[in-house]
Amino acid sequence: MIKIGFVQFNPIFGKVDENNKKIEDFVSKTEADLLVLPELCNTGYMFKGKNELGQLAEEIPDGKTTQEWMRIAKENKVHLVGGLAEKDGSDFYDSSVLVGPKGFVGTYRKIHLFLNEKKIFKPGNLGFNVFDTDIGKVGLMICFDYMFPEAARILALKGADIICNPVNLVSPPPRVMTVMRARALENGVYVIVVNRVGKERSHTFQGGSEIIDPRMEVLAFGSPDMEEVKVVEVNVEKARDKMYTETNNLLKDRRTEFYQEIGK
Repeated sequence: MIKIGFVQFNPIFGKVDENNKKIEDFVSKTEADLLVLPELCNTGYMFKGKNELGQLAEEIPDGKTTQEWMRIAKENKVHLVGGLAEKDGSDFYDSSVLVGPKGFVGTYRKIHLFLNEKKIFKPGNLGFNVFDTDIGKVGLMICFDYMFPEAARILALKGADIICNPVNLVSPPPRVMTVMRARALENGVYVIVVNRVGKERSHTFQGGSEIIDPRMEVLAFGSPDMEEVKVVEVNVEKARDKMYTETNNLLKDRRTEFYQEIGK
């Protein structure tokens, strides 16, 4: 059994040190094996343009935030997934990192960009990867990836026990959470979807984070407007059992010969 959870909070735009301090405060008071933070949670989300983004984006893993999260993870013996703006040369990515007690584990760059994100970020180019950790196999996606079932399916096919999805939602969260519940069920995996709360510039973020089990049961959910941490105990073996009925296997029953791509 392991303890997994989310940290739903209100990042203050541009206040990286303050946001990371708040993250440390939450994490240090929580007993968990894996905690997931929202998308772009070290900087805030509502960038005015590339110039502002360039002032706040950081390299991974050598940047200040990743190094800070590595320290927090080590000191609290926890795995952390969190979203941040990544700088790679002259390119910027909406990324998330996985760090743990032993240090840096891996990076994911958001593949499906949403609305104005396309104006300032490049689409991710690292693919959908699953990282093997001491607590299980962890797959990463970010926000609008939820609309593309291939994202979660690829992670499941690569053996993910838990899919972590940091998000920033100003639209009603139930729509996204309903889709992510389906992703959990159709792939037989645990899903952690973590939204932020608070108002930033002209947008209000609406919380509603969820932890979902492989049979679509919601194990924990966040309020629409409160900062809070929720943790549940789970058995990753449940995600490794893909038998939906005594004769139906969620992955082995796929008829891939009929799933040929039509068009581009």
